[in-house]
Amino acid sequence: MFDLNPVSHVVGWMLMVFGGVMLVPAAVEIASSAEAPSAPAFLTSAFVTFGVGGLIALSTNTQQRAGLSIRQAFLMTVAVWFTLPLACALPFALALPALSLTDAIFESVSGITTTGSTVIIGLERLPIGINLWRGMLNWLGGLGIAFVAMIFLPVLRIGGMQVFRAEGFDTLGKVLPRASDIAGALVRVYVILTAACIAVYLLLGMTPLDAVVNGAATIATGGFSSADASFGKYPGAAEYAGALFMILGSLPYIRYAQMLRGNPGPLLQDVQVRAFLVWVLGSVAMVVVWRLAVTDEAFEPVLRETLFNMVSIFTGTGFFSGTFSTWGGFALIAAFVVGMIGGCSSSSSGALSVFRVQLMGAAILGQLRQIASPHRVPDVRYDGKRVDLATLDTLVVYVALYVLTIGVLSVALTLIGVDMTSAVFGVWTSIGNIGYGFGPMVAATGTFIEFPTAAKWILILAMLLGRLSLIAVFVVLMPRFWLR
Repeated sequence: MFDLNPVSHVVGWMLMVFGGVMLVPAAVEIASSAEAPSAPAFLTSAFVTFGVGGLIALSTNTQQRAGLSIRQAFLMTVAVWFTLPLACALPFALALPALSLTDAIFESVSGITTTGSTVIIGLERLPIGINLWRGMLNWLGGLGIAFVAMIFLPVLRIGGMQVFRAEGFDTLGKVLPRASDIAGALVRVYVILTAACIAVYLLLGMTPLDAVVNGAATIATGGFSSADASFGKYPGAAEYAGALFMILGSLPYIRYAQMLRGNPGPLLQDVQVRAFLVWVLGSVAMVVVWRLAVTDEAFEPVLRETLFNMVSIFTGTGFFSGTFSTWGGFALIAAFVVGMIGGCSSSSSGALSVFRVQLMGAAILGQLRQIASPHRVPDVRYDGKRVDLATLDTLVVYVALYVLTIGVLSVALTLIGVDMTSAVFGVWTSIGNIGYGFGPMVAATGTFIEFPTAAKWILILAMLLGRLSLIAVFVVLMPRFWLR
């Protein structure tokens, strides 16, 4: 019989932890503001979330626990990512009464999936606690599964390696013996990069709140900023620093962990890292040349804005500066393509990932060679190693499912009144966890607030599908999953 107790128990503990985390923005706001307008909302949300989580954990507590089966790992991953955003929406709903329940959930899902799309106008006028909470959601969502594997699974005597598989998080070979070791190494890298990014932003003149929120969102490739103008509030050196740290946040964290253990070779030799850097520089160069050819703008501003925005889209971060939507069709096409690719596997970046795109390219090249030489035995290689047929089949299914999902959800949006451009780019940005929006419905405010309520729920689903790499959700929805 399918045992739901281990799954529910972890969900309960996660709710308890997030209930405790909600006290942080409340404490910061009380310490920094005499009025503390959102503190009561956070205290209430913390009490409710911790209480519900505690009841679930207590009611599912058992003395004996075995390792998670692959089915339980998939279900736990989906349950965590569908449950936590509902709890994390409580502070938005209680502190911002003008925000509808749908908008509160949209903002929460966008934050915790590190998408970065928003439905809030006037970010500078928000209470300190709410802006801090938005940055925290990005940061906690960036490597959320690592926190699950490191904190809960060893304590509950539940194996964790299956969870990495269900999350779609590639550990690039078992470089450490246990899931908790991998998770611990990932979190250490994550914290070091975040601290360095915040420190640099402070040195470049950001306010403490902006530095913390932007720094957390940069490394998480989340894109939530504490200003409507995003990085347009800090033009100049901060844009170069932001581009650098967005790239660092999109490289494989496992390689950083190996580097901290005294072995920098794997990071320097990783073929997807090299390809990612080349593709980033190539896309930036093409758009810079395009802009210089069709405008009379100065070179440095063009280079800076193009570098920042293209890196933001490529890495799926979602920060912006300048007026990217006015750069012309070529820039939009380039943005769409790089947004589909995304950052490296084993990072907090979303979309297809460089690894999958490289492997798909190798598979297509192999097929073309076989057509040219029918008697040739197919031999697809990646980094000098032969790729087995099962891996290629999984890759083809994933890419096809990714493209098909974008198409189906885009059509669904148009059927409820969203124009085609806003619909396609809305699904593209949501399923790729990118955060950028283009089209008439986004242009007016720079947010997704103008989308109909039904459209926002479709985008919420797309964000969750993208964060879970599609497969986990579709597997759980299959009847066979429950009947076995």
